[in-house]
Amino acid sequence: MSLPDLTFDVIDRRILAALQDDATLSMNEIAARVGLSATPCWRRIQKLEEAGIITKRVALLHGPSIAAGVSVFVSVRTNQHTDEWLKRFAEVVSAMPEVVEFYRLSGDIDYLLKVVVPDIAAYDAFYKKLVSKIDLSDVSSSFAMEEIKYTTALPLDYMKVDKRPATSV
Repeated sequence: MSLPDLTFDVIDRRILAALQDDATLSMNEIAARVGLSATPCWRRIQKLEEAGIITKRVALLHGPSIAAGVSVFVSVRTNQHTDEWLKRFAEVVSAMPEVVEFYRLSGDIDYLLKVVVPDIAAYDAFYKKLVSKIDLSDVSSSFAMEEIKYTTALPLDYMKVDKRPATSV
């Protein structure tokens, strides 16, 4: 997805930081955090949504509490690289709710999936379902032993920020 060349200021960055930290904040709370009144803050958020910078606001769940506490990283190699095969593979994987992340990679591994399940038996069932639906050359699974860092917050330090004084709109 190509985004327009937008100019951000420090207030936009603060808004994004606040929303990444807690998307349930009221408009008044966000505005107070970033030093604006509610209406200009709301307009900025709308502009960030319209530009595709803010793509959605969600609730993050505690996996073990909902029987999804085992994370498995699945490396996939294939000898098929046609557009038709990739489209079919993407459809198969996207339809599997256990897959929470799905990437096409460069290097030795063609695709990487992050799968969440309650236990090894559930992963085995997932694996059997996956390989029955699409031809794969090699599938290798690594089970996460411990989650050391997990965040959905993207780093904002790399944003191109206009150094001029911020305006309210």
